[in-house]
Amino acid sequence: MEYANPKYLFLLLLLIPLIGWYIYKLRKTQATFKMSSGFALEKTPATFRVYMRHFPFLLRLAAIALVIIVLARPQSVNSSDISNSEGIDIVMAMDISGTMMAQDFSPTRLEAAKKVAAEFVNDRRNDRIGLVIFAGESFTQCPLTTDHRILLNLLNEVKFGMIDDGTAIGLGLANSVNRLKDSQSQSRVVILLTDGSNNAGQIAPLTAAELAASYGIRVYTIGVGSRGTSYANMMTPYGMQRVSVSGEFDERTLTEIASITKGTYFRATDNTSLKQIYDEIDQMEKTHISVNTVTKRKELYLPFAIFALVLVGLELILRRTWLRNIP
Repeated sequence: MEYANPKYLFLLLLLIPLIGWYIYKLRKTQATFKMSSGFALEKTPATFRVYMRHFPFLLRLAAIALVIIVLARPQSVNSSDISNSEGIDIVMAMDISGTMMAQDFSPTRLEAAKKVAAEFVNDRRNDRIGLVIFAGESFTQCPLTTDHRILLNLLNEVKFGMIDDGTAIGLGLANSVNRLKDSQSQSRVVILLTDGSNNAGQIAPLTAAELAASYGIRVYTIGVGSRGTSYANMMTPYGMQRVSVSGEFDERTLTEIASITKGTYFRATDNTSLKQIYDEIDQMEKTHISVNTVTKRKELYLPFAIFALVLVGLELILRRTWLRNIP
């Protein structure tokens, strides 16, 4: 319950001087007479009317307090929020080539990318998100979906060796664009993560970027790899071997892809910087949420007003009948 005019409640302080005035007047109007001794009256029982002689004044105080509450206009308030959210359609295109097994990230580039991507998905509850993987070729691991539990399960199953080795950046981006081109969302985004240079596939990366731009799809590119040489345990025709992996890749092409599609290029050199990049993208691509608050108010002063009138009537009746005073 709220009050439309809460300042009127300060009038309740007037009850304090009214009580003081009543006590003062009561002492001045007590009837007295002199007797030689009051011994005979000491054991005379007091009647119930004697105890109730202050009751009319209490009724008056209660009535005044109720009138003040009526002036303050008590109201019941019922508020409800109606939220309208406009999600973003996002496709994560992830490189799973052999160089993603490099151990300059903990434990590997691929596992670090999967972990950060999973955290990103958990923070985007209102968005449809899909997953495209690529190496020597590309396919859709998970189409656009709001069921993030299924998406996370499919992301967890991603591993090196699922498809032929290589780095088909253009094919991976084109596949992502194909998943987004028919989307009705106002914002469509591709997050392309790779650690290499395009060396496979029939589509050039910049051709795929121009295709994305024609559909109004924004592409954020992330280059993964420390600056220097790292090592990876990879399966070769001669069995599992430890091979060196260069930290250099085609940053120029990734930068051009982002520029053509009005996105941004990022360079991740370790787990921390990769996490910060996804956090930055998360802040740049905010879901639009509009909240309309509907407030219903209902006046509650009527019961207080009726009760005040009842108390005033009861006081008048008692003062003129059972608790009548004789001047």
